[in-house]
Amino acid sequence: MTEEQKAAYVNSRVACALIEAMGMMSENLWRLKIGDTAVYSESSFSALIDRYSIGSNPVIQDLTQ
Repeated sequence: MTEEQKAAYVNSRVACALIEAMGMMSENLWRLKIGDTAVYSESSFSALIDRYSIGSNPVIQDLTQ
């Protein structure tokens, strides 16, 4: 893979994580609005970093391979 392809691959994973986080946040806001409790906690959002391998170590490894 070229450097540009590697960066695009990392960016696509970040985009997927952001889309999922936006959905999670929207669900939390809706639940709070109707008087329910939020379903997604801080750890749920943090887990996205691992799920999409977008922490600093995986990204550095992807970009330097």
